[in-house]
Amino acid sequence: MCDCSDQALLLAVGLSVGLSVGLLSSVLLLILLMCCLRMRKNKQDEYQELISMVPSVPAHSAPVIPVSQSVCRSDEIPFSLPPRFIPQNAEFLRDDESEEKKLETQRDVLAHRGSLSVRSWYPVGSLLTGLYSGTPLNEVVPPPPGMATRLCFSVEYQHSSEQLVVSLLRLSNLLPRFHSNMTLVELRLLPDDRRPRQAKARATGPDPEFNDRLIFQVSAVCVFQCTLSVCVLSVEKDGKRHAVGRVLLPLDGELSQAGRVLWKDLDPEEETQGSELGDVQVSLSYSSSLQRLSVVALRARGLQLLTDAGVCVQVSLQIHTQAVKTKRSCLVRAEQDPSFKYRMTFKLRPQCLDDACLRFELQQPNDSRKEPPAILGVLVLGPFMYARGLQLQHWMDMINKAQEPVKMWHGLSRPI
Repeated sequence: MCDCSDQALLLAVGLSVGLSVGLLSSVLLLILLMCCLRMRKNKQDEYQELISMVPSVPAHSAPVIPVSQSVCRSDEIPFSLPPRFIPQNAEFLRDDESEEKKLETQRDVLAHRGSLSVRSWYPVGSLLTGLYSGTPLNEVVPPPPGMATRLCFSVEYQHSSEQLVVSLLRLSNLLPRFHSNMTLVELRLLPDDRRPRQAKARATGPDPEFNDRLIFQVSAVCVFQCTLSVCVLSVEKDGKRHAVGRVLLPLDGELSQAGRVLWKDLDPEEETQGSELGDVQVSLSYSSSLQRLSVVALRARGLQLLTDAGVCVQVSLQIHTQAVKTKRSCLVRAEQDPSFKYRMTFKLRPQCLDDACLRFELQQPNDSRKEPPAILGVLVLGPFMYARGLQLQHWMDMINKAQEPVKMWHGLSRPI
């Protein structure tokens, strides 16, 4: 009897334990299922919160004028930005064209992404043109009144990099005979810079434009002692060059207003040749390998003769103040435009090119041999130590064009 009751008790305990374990497993399974469903719902909610990247114009908006056709004031530049969001109801589109225009809008966005001139967007504002340099050059720096040929440029010195920056802008009132030729500009920084910088005009005509920047490397100590030489040349189709004029700009005082636009009149060749005492035409060439300086006195014009005696030219090679070698041509007939065609050579080492100069004297002998000849005029050609202007330019051209004759007219000055 006792055994049966024990067995019944054990069976009851086992059933209760089994039911408890089963109930607990069911509860855990239910909790796990609910967690999975919540996580899945959260993920779906996250995907649904993403905003479409296709922009569109909101409904009931004012009509938009494309940028290219908009009307604005002369001192403003219109621009526009695309909106970021799409309205859910595009009521401004007709039902039969809504899908087609949506696709067109998408293509426009992809084609003009990042642009400020997207068509059919809202105008946002305008830019003041006075703050920028995008207007045409002839509206920014109009030439001053007058008929002289003028060069427009600016000069600025950058102390951090020790560079002199010359910005060539344009020429104005170029002579009609040069309109069809190519315009070339040669710049030198005197006295030390022997290699010229060149800039070529972008077009022909009376007002050729350059818009070039040329850089000279020069220390801050020496830049105020330098002179900027600008020579304007007109080049024909066959390569023949004609000198239009030149500008000499001492940098002392000009660099105080850095970047200021300058208009300078060119000194034409015809004006630089004129002199009260007359002019002389000289040809120079130098060979560094042979250490030979070749000089040709070609002819003179407009001389103020003192007597009916002949005319001769005397050429002296000087180093500093000492005359190293002197040569004199034969006498030619006394007339206002005599022709000499007298060629002479001098021995000159390359290291002496900066210390030497040539002195020309046009002379007429006196009746009495005891008296010195009368001097009609004097000309000095040499580096920056001795000469300026056209005389200096002739000497520098001779050095830069090795073994090539450089011919030029020069005005005579009175003897000192």
